[in-house]
This record gives sequence, structure tokens and C-alpha cells, in this order.
Amino acid sequence: MLTLAAPHAGTVVSIAELRARRLRAPLLLTLWGLLALEAAGGFVIFVARLAAGSTPGEALHVAAGVALTIVYVVYQWRHWLRVRPQRGLHFVVGVLAAFSMALANLTGLALGFVWWRDRVVGHATAAGYPPSLSAVHNIGSMLVLTFAGAHIAAVLMRDRRLNP
Repeated sequence: MLTLAAPHAGTVVSIAELRARRLRAPLLLTLWGLLALEAAGGFVIFVARLAAGSTPGEALHVAAGVALTIVYVVYQWRHWLRVRPQRGLHFVVGVLAAFSMALANLTGLALGFVWWRDRVVGHATAAGYPPSLSAVHNIGSMLVLTFAGAHIAAVLMRDRRLNP
């Protein structure tokens, strides 16, 4: 069993215990909660817009997207400082997940600006989203879920090999 010295307590803990602590960290749980809310909300908006021409939950999606962006920047900065020297499949997939998340967040913020300008300031009944920006956001969001899931799976498989 591989062990590491816990930096704050001077005690030795297994990689499995260290991983379990990280998976229960409030910042990560907040990130996962917001990501789940955004994924579900984005799916509802996508389907409703195609099926009925409406966008239910749009304001919540925009507000949660801003919160997700802030939480993600803090999480990713701390995560990068911890893992940056590592290499391997999990690292490559993690970088793809990070780039996908940056794409989804940046296009989401741009769409959120359009929503604010049109719906809140302009009092319009619908926001005039540029189709190409909307498409890049939708595809980027799907890539986030794909690569983030693959990254977590690759990390867990790596840890399982290291700590049977």
C-alpha cells in the first residue's frame, strides 16, 4: 500500500484516504453540484427551445453559470498547482476537460451577457443569441461532461493500480 505524509499533520495516510478526503472537499462538492445543475438546466433549455420555442429556467442557468465559472477558476487553479508535474492519460484527458470547461464557461458568459442585455436591460421577451455562439457553447458543454467523466475515471483507475 502506498502512503504519503499528510502535509498538515505530519501523519502518514494512504493514497486511498487522501483521495477520499479530496472527493469530500467542500470546493469540489460545490463544483460538482453546480456542474450538475448547469448540465440538467442546459439540457432542459436545449430540448424546450427545440420542442416548444421556450427557454425555461434561463435566469437560473445564467446565475448558476456565473457561480460555476467562479468556483471552477478557484478549483482549477488549486488543482493545477497540485498536479502540474504529473503526466499520463489522466493528465492529458484532464487538460482536455479543462480546455472544454474554459470554452463552455467563456461562451456561456458571452451568452449570459446577451441574455442580460436583451432580457433584463432591454425587457425583451426573448434573448437574441447568436446561433454560432450558442452552438459552440452546447458542443463545449457536451465535451466538458465527456472529458471530465473520462478524467475522473482515469484517475480512479490509476489510483486503483497504485493502491490495490
